[in-house]
Amino acid sequence: MLSYIGRRLLQLIPVFFGATLLIYFLVFAMPGDPIKALFGDKPVPESTLEAIRAQYNLDKPFIVQYLLWIKGIFIGDFGLTYSGRPVAEELARAFPITARLAILALIFEGVIGIAIGLYAGLRKGKLFDSVALFVSLLFISVPVFVIGFLVQYFAGVQWGWIKPTVSPSAPWGELMIPAMVLAATSLANIVRLTRGSVAENMGADFVRTAKAKGLKRGRVVRVHILRNSLIPVVTYLGADLGSLMVGAVITEGIFNIKGVGGTVFQAVQRGEGPTVVSFVAIMVIIFMLANLLVDLLYAVLDPRIRYAK
Repeated sequence: MLSYIGRRLLQLIPVFFGATLLIYFLVFAMPGDPIKALFGDKPVPESTLEAIRAQYNLDKPFIVQYLLWIKGIFIGDFGLTYSGRPVAEELARAFPITARLAILALIFEGVIGIAIGLYAGLRKGKLFDSVALFVSLLFISVPVFVIGFLVQYFAGVQWGWIKPTVSPSAPWGELMIPAMVLAATSLANIVRLTRGSVAENMGADFVRTAKAKGLKRGRVVRVHILRNSLIPVVTYLGADLGSLMVGAVITEGIFNIKGVGGTVFQAVQRGEGPTVVSFVAIMVIIFMLANLLVDLLYAVLDPRIRYAK
């Protein structure tokens, strides 16, 4: 197992460098001069502009800028924003908020989605199954920003059930509704994925054998049907963690959540390469570790899968 983890970690190294290099290049290739944009229409001496460019290494070639940024990452220095604040402070402020939002969304879609999908799969072709398929298709068809605006308007403005916007500190309680909105599409996908996997495993040979042995229905469902049906669901959840943190940009904008989404959006507008790439680098690491955890969970869900001799 340890050797497998070591091999997987080594495979993640080129993925990290490739992803950050690509993002850094895209930010570097953006048109305009971000330093001039800082001053707007004010006339600024060229010597002042050159000094600021040198401070942020913008006077150096692209690959040199990237290597200097990588060097800073390894020593814990994420650089400065163009407003002079350390990027590490922006990371420490914004990431915990988005992480709370993504974790809540992941819990909602995992627990509720699997429960509904399991119940629908066990009752394939019946009323609950048909309703679950219809509602899940509806949520997949409607964009998240539409769901978010509807929830904010009716639940927040019209009926007063929730606060239309989240407080700057973003406590767990105020993130519940935005997390449900963020998880809506993924929850619908998990319902359909779990339902299809459960319905397929219902007719499998190992399930018929378990029933023939006289095992109780609850044990058959829990140990044989659900456990084997969770492998594609866990794969989806692992990949969806990164998607939730990226997709939180829209949800954070609707509910005015001061997380990663708004920070990255403003940094892109200002052309702040170090800020954008630093945030993306953390997302890449989270995404890679989530996928590594998914690979390890396969052996727990299916004993036939082993990573060691």
